Amino acid sequence: MHSNSAPLAAIPTGPVAVPLRVRELTGGRALVPVWVNGLGGSTFHDPDSRPSPRFIKWVPAGTPELDLEAEAERLAWADEHGALVPRVLASGADESGSWLITAALAGESAVAPRWIAEPVTAARAIGAGLRILHDTLPVAECPYSWSAAERIEQFEQRLRTGSGPSEWDPAHRHLTLADARARLADIPDLAHPVVCHGDACAPNTLLDATGRFTAHVDLGTLGVADPWADLAIAAWSTEWNYGTGFEDLVYEGYGIERDPARISYYRLLWDLS
Repeated sequence: MHSNSAPLAAIPTGPVAVPLRVRELTGGRALVPVWVNGLGGSTFHDPDSRPSPRFIKWVPAGTPELDLEAEAERLAWADEHGALVPRVLASGADESGSWLITAALAGESAVAPRWIAEPVTAARAIGAGLRILHDTLPVAECPYSWSAAERIEQFEQRLRTGSGPSEWDPAHRHLTLADARARLADIPDLAHPVVCHGDACAPNTLLDATGRFTAHVDLGTLGVADPWADLAIAAWSTEWNYGTGFEDLVYEGYGIERDPARISYYRLLWDLS
């Protein structure tokens, strides 16, 4: 996840300290840091684990924004219903933090250097992967919601904790609080709900060596919503990761015409909530 108002998350370019609990959980083996974010969360590759490689995600205590228990539940549900996602091996928490251990999947992130250099291929694959996810997971059986109404309440909670327009993306900073509330209250009709990823930014799509979609990761907010709640953000994230000019390729890969009104609405909701 990333926007001008979100905590920075990225592939690390230098050493990352391995938390004590993570060292214990992985038997002291040499780990490869693969992702860090501004909230203190980190993900490590454990290539020498047996019987097969795995990943361990870590969140320090006191970080309610990152709920690994919720992610473990959603991953298990999505895996059970045929989505291409990591298999959960273990999860837990103690006074130091929480962790989620998953089986390693083939492929690499759509923001790996290889795909940063081939954004046309990557952007189309991000859209194709979302279409597969949305077509696979059964809305009627999904126990999780990612509704606009719930997310508007998250926006109000952020306001109560001191967040405000100065933290919004530049695309939205011209709005007054009253304008933003009015726009968010005008929720588009939910004509075709799907089970959304919930954080469909480019880094959370895995591609194979030929540039085809292989899997999704980081499904901590998976739930039923408008497909544009995913699509608008997946396409927006191509700007953050590849530069301008690639977002329509996401819609092309998905097989849908752009919907400017829904794109505008769900980007505002993403940014503010």
